[in-house]
Amino acid sequence: MRAHSFVLGVALAVSTAAGGQQPSVQLYAAGSLRAAMTEVVQAFNASGGPAVNATYGASGLLRERIEKGEPAEVFASADVGNPQALARAGRAAAPVVFVRNRLCALVAQGVEASSDGLLDRMLDPRVKLGTSTPKADPSGDYAWQLFEKAERLRPGAFKLLDAKALKLTGGPDSPPAPADRSIYGVMVAEQKADIFLTYCTNAMQAVREVPGARMIAVPESLAVGADYGLTIVTGAPAGARRFAEFVMSPSAQAIFARHGFTPVGAP
Repeated sequence: MRAHSFVLGVALAVSTAAGGQQPSVQLYAAGSLRAAMTEVVQAFNASGGPAVNATYGASGLLRERIEKGEPAEVFASADVGNPQALARAGRAAAPVVFVRNRLCALVAQGVEASSDGLLDRMLDPRVKLGTSTPKADPSGDYAWQLFEKAERLRPGAFKLLDAKALKLTGGPDSPPAPADRSIYGVMVAEQKADIFLTYCTNAMQAVREVPGARMIAVPESLAVGADYGLTIVTGAPAGARRFAEFVMSPSAQAIFARHGFTPVGAP
């Protein structure tokens, strides 16, 4: 999906009624985008764009809130499936991928683990394995994709990982993410998980906050990437289109890159 296709699709979704422009843009965005998107919003405002009110959370739960009528205008999801569901229902323009991410393993202090031996450690019954909640949070869905890859490498691994994985974040009953700290860092610092499968960008932040925590790469045989989808909700004002176009701009893409995301123009 290309940026110019997004702009054309958005044009159909944006209300053009005179006087319809709102004073601020209502953004719903994946929690993993909080740090980067906050900086993007600041840059957008500095460029003369309207104010942006951001709501962060698990993408699946945000999509449900939009379906129930909450006044989102731009939806930045940690996957493409949730914004596609809105598009299929006529609630939004067709989404485009605006950044990419991948899964890493966040390892608590004192826990032995390496990239090459990650599967063995995850399967170890003594190791508490944390994940986000599938369906509600794409990070959880990506973790289960990793489990499926593990099954192909080692028959029986999926059943064991599926049974032992602790769905600690991203669900409707999960503890709220603190505004100023990584929830994944909190989980490993409080010994809720020894290894937490999360986005590399989340793990990077957690390592900065939690003494002794480490981020290790998922081996290529288990690697799972994440495409983040951006869409405009049907009937949104022109300011929403302007913000979405800014998210795709080189200056915004450079901000995402500094926060560990892969820009859409990068290989």
